[in-house]
Amino acid sequence: MVVPVAIYLALNAGRASVHGWGAAMSTDTAFALGLLALVGSGFPDRLRAFLLTVAVVDDIVALLVIAIAYSASISAVALVAAVGLFGCILLVRAADIHFGPVYFLLGTAVWVALFKAGVDPVVAGLLGGVIALAYPAQRSDLERASDLFRLFREQPTGDLARTARSAVRLAVSPNERLQTLWHPWTSYCIVPLFALANAGVHLSGGFLAHAYASRITLGILLGYVVGKPVGIAGSTWLAARLGRGRLRPPVGWASVAGAGTIAGIGLTVSLLIASLAFHGPELAEAKVGVLSAALLAAGLTWLLVLATRRLPRRLRIRALLGTPDLIVDLADPVDPERDHIRGPLDAPITVLEYGDFECPFCGQAEPVLRELLREHGEVAYVWRHLPLNDVHPNAQRAAEAAEAAAEQGAFWEMHDLLLEHQDALGYRQLMGYAEELGLDVDRFEDDLRTRVGAGRIAQDVDSADLSGVSGTPTFFVNSLRHYGAYDIASLSAAVKAARARELVRAPA
Repeated sequence: MVVPVAIYLALNAGRASVHGWGAAMSTDTAFALGLLALVGSGFPDRLRAFLLTVAVVDDIVALLVIAIAYSASISAVALVAAVGLFGCILLVRAADIHFGPVYFLLGTAVWVALFKAGVDPVVAGLLGGVIALAYPAQRSDLERASDLFRLFREQPTGDLARTARSAVRLAVSPNERLQTLWHPWTSYCIVPLFALANAGVHLSGGFLAHAYASRITLGILLGYVVGKPVGIAGSTWLAARLGRGRLRPPVGWASVAGAGTIAGIGLTVSLLIASLAFHGPELAEAKVGVLSAALLAAGLTWLLVLATRRLPRRLRIRALLGTPDLIVDLADPVDPERDHIRGPLDAPITVLEYGDFECPFCGQAEPVLRELLREHGEVAYVWRHLPLNDVHPNAQRAAEAAEAAAEQGAFWEMHDLLLEHQDALGYRQLMGYAEELGLDVDRFEDDLRTRVGAGRIAQDVDSADLSGVSGTPTFFVNSLRHYGAYDIASLSAAVKAARARELVRAPA
């Protein structure tokens, strides 16, 4: 953020317009992610997390800049009241209270207090966004929700309906609940109206000629189009250099440069700061600079994608993905001596599934995985148990039956039968499957009765918890968690990305 501000200050040094430096520094998170989605096929998935981190830090700093540098005369009493009211919101959160009207009233009070204090009240909304936490659903919360729903199923009363509905809602993080609730309004109404209301400017040939000669316009334009890419790529390179290999971007340098060009989209926050810093013709010049920077940033990103695609394949992969030694998501690595593996043990690509034999979605994924293994020869498939006992009463016994079959070298045969007959996993059916596979039925029955596989299943469940897995099926491709759909196209794309990373790793 320092580089674009420095460019603006250099162009406006000694002029009254120097105080508008804040309009040249903040990335618009929503529009930047929108552009990334538009050109996303040219960049790896992990660029989104990298760009989002940059943009969120931008938002936090912009919040402080608005509060400190672009507020009128401050009323200390009202400001203290705003801080105290925000402290009340934090206390309500700490008390695990999830009643929306309480937050609405306290948030409105904070907004009014900031307004009376002379601080732009948009800060209240930014503060509210910062404390909306995001985290994966916890197994304990999911189990509680399913237990309460089962009680409601047995006795459908109003009280149990309310309790079950509350438990289901609270199993999801506040961030995700708020996104689901407000996303259509914010994305398709509030944000566009906010941008358009702040961007209103009368355009004409004479005005544009004057604006593009203005130091305000040029300072903002160059700050975003030149300063953002240089600042992001430079600070990332500096962090990697000073970290001596311990700190690396999660993507290649072409992707880092792409994040820099995309970050040149300022729009809403920049327009807001411009409206606080300027008035009249100067404000119009600042708006032209912000809007022009957004258009040029989009164009530069598109050109960068085209240029990267023209690189030789190996060089292109390294430029986009960077080092293949990424931080992995799978807490317990695949162990050929322990894990159940289908396919070549030395395969460069490993697809691991946490599954439940009674889960219908695991059953739906099974033919997709078979097709994946047929289409991609050098892929190994690993199954780990995650029986969801709170919703699937036969899942634990089915998993133990698979382990009992594994004692006789028939894990995958039993695995296939169990997923083929998910609606028939009772004790007698399991014994029938053992007989069908030609196993020693007496030994199988004894192993099933003494639960010889329970310890191994518990280890799989523990490894799932450590990896943040709470539902089935959940997939990992070369220890990186696969998000989104598990159709053949999505899993094939994940396998191809993993193969590209392995190509970078391989010696030339």
